[in-house]
Amino acid sequence: MLRQSSRSRAVLSGAAVLALAASLAACGSSGGGKGDHTAANTPAGSSSSAGSPSATGATPSATGTTPAAGGKVLMPTGPAASLSKARDTAAGPIMLTTVTGAKSGVSGKVWVWLPPEYNDPKFAKTGFPVLTLFAGGQSNGYNTWTDNQLPIQEENAKLVKEGKSHPFIMVMPVQNFNSDEKNALDCSDIPGQPKMATWMAEDIPDFVRANFRTVKGRDGWGVMGASTGGFCSAKLALQYPQVYKAAVPIDGYFIPDSLLWKGHDAEKSANNPDLLVAQGKADVSMLVTAGGANPYETKVVKSWVEKAVPPVSLEYHEQAGGKHLTSDFKKMIPDTLVWLTAHLAGPAGD
Repeated sequence: MLRQSSRSRAVLSGAAVLALAASLAACGSSGGGKGDHTAANTPAGSSSSAGSPSATGATPSATGTTPAAGGKVLMPTGPAASLSKARDTAAGPIMLTTVTGAKSGVSGKVWVWLPPEYNDPKFAKTGFPVLTLFAGGQSNGYNTWTDNQLPIQEENAKLVKEGKSHPFIMVMPVQNFNSDEKNALDCSDIPGQPKMATWMAEDIPDFVRANFRTVKGRDGWGVMGASTGGFCSAKLALQYPQVYKAAVPIDGYFIPDSLLWKGHDAEKSANNPDLLVAQGKADVSMLVTAGGANPYETKVVKSWVEKAVPPVSLEYHEQAGGKHLTSDFKKMIPDTLVWLTAHLAGPAGD
């Protein structure tokens, strides 16, 4: 349950109530609780082996080629990462690797899912949009987007078949290297700590572009997260509008609250979405949600939306009867994908 403070890290299980209003789906184009994944996370400066990708059938090919001038597709530049299968889904495998960032020095686990279309020979020269997903809680040793709690991969495949969603490459990074929520890394470059913002918003996109066919430029890049992941998605979109065009903070909060910020007030302010949203510097669009059954949460989210200054563009949606539960976040997945499809470029070929 959302606590009466800036912190809303807990993502709990429970009975879902209502899905998003059907009117939200009209925006689209026609065209956590702790999970069961226990993969270890590696702090900055260390390394680990992620296994061989050869047995999965979802292996990226690093060709070393780049798009022609003015082209829409960015082909993989390499070197190819070592990917192992973390879990099978009805929509294809979720892969796991360790990304060591050249810019941040951070080394951590990253899960990747490729839509079925990616490995279809018909799309061999097609670039795909990318959706980065951040989990709730401290997301250490588990990830609600990669287990069966938030089955966004199956929902995406279903909506693609119905012509309601783009097929997205989905990237799901670890957020912390221990389970101490009071000393979380806040998806930020906190002085003296692993440079998580640089790793998440620079090194991970570099990894994706090195390994997978993507849409050139920022138009095909979105970010979404629930609870703590809502904080991360809002903050990084505002800080890195050159990377992300659209974001969906689901039932998030907007003030950094880690105790690791002590003695670093200026840096904390620079990473504060409550301040960033009012600076008018980021040309990004966001769908910002709150659960209608939680008055404190709706107050926090509405207050933040009202602070937005153009070119930031925020849309507020209140989930009727919604609570701060993974089961309610799950019900929002289809319509958030439809919204992202309306605000991001789809697959493109030259």
